[in-house]
Amino acid sequence: MLNHKGTVIIETERLILRPFKQNDAEAMFKNWCNDIEVCKFLSWGPHKDIYDTRDILKEWTEGYLENNSYNWAITLKDKNEPIGSIGAFNVCETNERCEIGYCIGKSFWGKGIMTEALKALLNFFFYEVGIHRIQLRHDVKNPGSGKVMQKVGMIYEATLNEFTKRRDGSFGNLDLYYITKDIYFKNLNRA
Repeated sequence: MLNHKGTVIIETERLILRPFKQNDAEAMFKNWCNDIEVCKFLSWGPHKDIYDTRDILKEWTEGYLENNSYNWAITLKDKNEPIGSIGAFNVCETNERCEIGYCIGKSFWGKGIMTEALKALLNFFFYEVGIHRIQLRHDVKNPGSGKVMQKVGMIYEATLNEFTKRRDGSFGNLDLYYITKDIYFKNLNRA
Protein backbone atom coordinates (compact mmCIF):
# COMPACT_ATOMS: atom_id res chain seq x y z
CA MET A 1 0.00 0.00 0.00
CA LEU A 2 1.33 3.40 -0.99
CA ASN A 3 1.68 6.23 1.51
CA HIS A 4 0.65 9.21 -0.61
CA LYS A 5 2.11 12.55 0.41
CA GLY A 6 1.12 14.78 -2.49
CA THR A 7 3.37 17.44 -4.01
CA VAL A 8 5.41 18.40 -0.96
CA ILE A 9 8.37 20.77 -1.02
CA ILE A 10 11.64 18.93 -1.69
CA GLU A 11 14.99 20.65 -1.27
CA THR A 12 18.30 19.59 -2.83
CA GLU A 13 21.71 21.23 -2.90
CA ARG A 14 20.74 23.74 -5.63
CA LEU A 15 17.00 23.28 -6.08
CA ILE A 16 13.64 23.66 -4.47
CA LEU A 17 10.95 21.45 -5.98
CA ARG A 18 7.60 22.93 -5.01
CA PRO A 19 3.96 22.95 -6.03
CA PHE A 20 3.09 25.27 -8.89
CA LYS A 21 1.23 28.50 -8.15
CA GLN A 22 -1.11 30.42 -10.45
CA ASN A 23 1.36 33.32 -10.58
CA ASP A 24 4.02 31.03 -12.12
CA ALA A 25 2.43 31.39 -15.57
CA GLU A 26 4.65 34.17 -16.87
CA ALA A 27 7.92 32.47 -15.85
CA MET A 28 6.73 29.11 -17.23
CA PHE A 29 5.75 30.62 -20.55
CA LYS A 30 9.05 32.52 -20.81
CA ASN A 31 11.35 29.70 -19.59
CA TRP A 32 9.99 26.68 -21.47
CA CYS A 33 6.29 26.42 -22.35
CA ASN A 34 6.53 28.44 -25.57
CA ASP A 35 9.84 26.94 -26.75
CA ILE A 36 9.54 24.68 -29.82
CA GLU A 37 12.83 22.92 -29.03
CA VAL A 38 11.89 22.16 -25.41
CA CYS A 39 8.48 20.80 -26.45
CA LYS A 40 9.71 18.90 -29.51
CA PHE A 41 9.50 15.45 -27.91
CA LEU A 42 6.85 16.14 -25.25
CA SER A 43 3.26 14.93 -25.45
CA TRP A 44 2.13 18.58 -25.65
CA GLY A 45 3.21 21.30 -28.02
CA PRO A 46 4.46 24.81 -27.30
CA HIS A 47 1.90 27.14 -25.77
CA LYS A 48 0.60 29.74 -28.23
CA ASP A 49 0.18 32.37 -25.52
CA ILE A 50 0.22 32.81 -21.77
CA TYR A 51 -3.46 31.88 -21.60
CA ASP A 52 -2.55 28.28 -22.51
CA THR A 53 -0.06 28.29 -19.65
CA ARG A 54 -2.62 29.72 -17.23
CA ASP A 55 -5.11 27.03 -18.24
CA ILE A 56 -2.68 24.18 -17.53
CA LEU A 57 -1.66 25.80 -14.25
CA LYS A 58 -5.30 25.96 -13.16
CA GLU A 59 -5.65 22.24 -13.89
CA TRP A 60 -2.41 21.39 -12.05
CA THR A 61 -3.15 23.49 -8.97
CA GLU A 62 -6.64 22.02 -8.69
CA GLY A 63 -5.02 18.57 -8.82
CA TYR A 64 -3.15 19.36 -5.61
CA LEU A 65 -6.40 18.80 -3.72
CA GLU A 66 -5.68 15.07 -4.12
CA ASN A 67 -2.78 13.63 -2.11
CA ASN A 68 -1.84 11.34 -5.02
CA SER A 69 -1.10 14.26 -7.36
CA TYR A 70 2.63 14.77 -7.98
CA ASN A 71 3.64 17.76 -10.09
CA TRP A 72 6.56 19.98 -9.10
CA ALA A 73 7.95 23.28 -10.30
CA ILE A 74 11.74 23.10 -10.50
CA THR A 75 13.24 26.28 -9.07
CA LEU A 76 16.81 27.32 -8.34
CA LYS A 77 17.33 28.29 -4.69
CA ASP A 78 18.71 31.68 -5.66
CA LYS A 79 15.86 32.36 -8.12
CA ASN A 80 12.34 31.48 -7.02
CA GLU A 81 10.84 31.10 -10.48
CA PRO A 82 10.08 27.85 -12.25
CA ILE A 83 12.66 26.79 -14.82
CA GLY A 84 11.09 23.40 -15.53
CA SER A 85 8.69 20.77 -14.28
CA ILE A 86 8.91 17.21 -13.04
CA GLY A 87 6.10 14.94 -11.93
CA ALA A 88 4.71 11.46 -11.63
CA PHE A 89 1.84 10.01 -13.62
CA ASN A 90 0.28 6.58 -14.13
CA VAL A 91 0.64 5.96 -10.40
CA CYS A 92 -0.51 2.36 -9.90
CA GLU A 93 -1.60 1.44 -6.37
CA THR A 94 -1.88 -2.28 -7.08
CA ASN A 95 1.61 -2.71 -8.51
CA GLU A 96 3.22 0.13 -6.54
CA ARG A 97 4.73 1.80 -9.58
CA CYS A 98 4.71 5.11 -11.38
CA GLU A 99 6.18 6.93 -14.34
CA ILE A 100 8.01 10.23 -14.18
CA GLY A 101 8.10 12.93 -16.81
CA TYR A 102 10.10 16.12 -16.94
CA CYS A 103 11.11 19.14 -18.99
CA ILE A 104 13.33 22.14 -18.42
CA GLY A 105 14.06 25.42 -20.16
CA LYS A 106 16.73 25.26 -22.86
CA SER A 107 19.03 27.74 -21.09
CA PHE A 108 19.24 25.25 -18.19
CA TRP A 109 20.19 22.19 -20.28
CA GLY A 110 23.50 20.46 -19.57
CA LYS A 111 23.93 21.78 -16.04
CA GLY A 112 22.92 18.66 -14.09
CA ILE A 113 19.71 20.29 -12.86
CA MET A 114 17.36 17.61 -14.16
CA THR A 115 19.62 14.84 -12.84
CA GLU A 116 19.51 16.48 -9.40
CA ALA A 117 15.72 16.84 -9.53
CA LEU A 118 15.21 13.25 -10.68
CA LYS A 119 17.47 11.89 -7.91
CA ALA A 120 15.37 13.80 -5.38
CA LEU A 121 12.17 12.26 -6.74
CA LEU A 122 13.56 8.72 -6.73
CA ASN A 123 14.50 9.22 -3.11
CA PHE A 124 11.08 10.69 -2.27
CA PHE A 125 9.06 7.98 -4.01
CA PHE A 126 11.10 5.05 -2.68
CA TYR A 127 11.52 6.30 0.91
CA GLU A 128 8.39 8.36 1.50
CA VAL A 129 5.64 7.01 -0.75
CA GLY A 130 6.69 3.35 -0.87
CA ILE A 131 6.82 2.97 -4.64
CA HIS A 132 8.45 -0.28 -5.79
CA ARG A 133 9.19 0.52 -9.46
CA ILE A 134 9.70 3.81 -11.31
CA GLN A 135 9.94 4.02 -15.07
CA LEU A 136 10.65 6.74 -17.60
CA ARG A 137 10.51 6.86 -21.39
CA HIS A 138 12.16 9.12 -23.90
CA ASP A 139 12.02 9.54 -27.65
CA VAL A 140 15.11 7.92 -29.20
CA LYS A 141 15.72 11.21 -31.03
CA ASN A 142 16.18 12.87 -27.64
CA PRO A 143 19.19 10.99 -26.21
CA GLY A 144 19.95 13.76 -23.68
CA SER A 145 16.89 12.71 -21.73
CA GLY A 146 18.15 9.12 -21.64
CA LYS A 147 21.50 10.31 -20.29
CA VAL A 148 19.70 11.86 -17.31
CA MET A 149 18.05 8.49 -16.62
CA GLN A 150 21.38 6.67 -16.85
CA LYS A 151 23.10 9.15 -14.52
CA VAL A 152 20.65 8.35 -11.71
CA GLY A 153 21.20 4.60 -12.08
CA MET A 154 18.17 3.67 -14.13
CA ILE A 155 18.39 0.60 -16.35
CA TYR A 156 17.50 0.42 -20.04
CA GLU A 157 14.72 -2.13 -20.41
CA ALA A 158 13.39 -1.95 -23.97
CA THR A 159 12.72 0.12 -27.04
CA LEU A 160 9.02 0.57 -27.67
CA ASN A 161 8.86 0.64 -31.47
CA GLU A 162 6.53 3.12 -33.15
CA PHE A 163 4.98 3.66 -29.74
CA THR A 164 4.11 7.34 -30.02
CA LYS A 165 2.78 9.57 -32.76
CA ARG A 166 4.82 12.73 -32.89
CA ARG A 167 3.23 16.08 -33.61
CA ASP A 168 4.82 16.04 -37.09
CA GLY A 169 2.78 12.90 -37.87
CA SER A 170 5.70 10.45 -37.76
CA PHE A 171 5.73 7.51 -35.37
CA GLY A 172 8.54 7.48 -32.84
CA ASN A 173 10.37 4.85 -30.89
CA LEU A 174 10.70 5.30 -27.14
CA ASP A 175 13.45 3.91 -24.91
CA LEU A 176 12.10 2.63 -21.60
CA TYR A 177 14.20 2.85 -18.44
CA TYR A 178 13.32 1.60 -14.97
CA ILE A 179 14.63 1.28 -11.45
CA THR A 180 13.21 -0.66 -8.51
CA LYS A 181 13.52 0.08 -4.83
CA ASP A 182 15.96 -2.84 -4.36
CA ILE A 183 18.25 -1.70 -7.18
CA TYR A 184 18.13 1.87 -5.90
CA PHE A 185 19.14 0.85 -2.37
CA LYS A 186 21.87 -1.45 -3.68
CA ASN A 187 23.30 1.42 -5.74
CA LEU A 188 23.21 3.72 -2.69
CA ASN A 189 25.16 1.21 -0.61
CA ARG A 190 27.85 0.99 -3.29
CA ALA A 191 28.30 4.75 -3.52
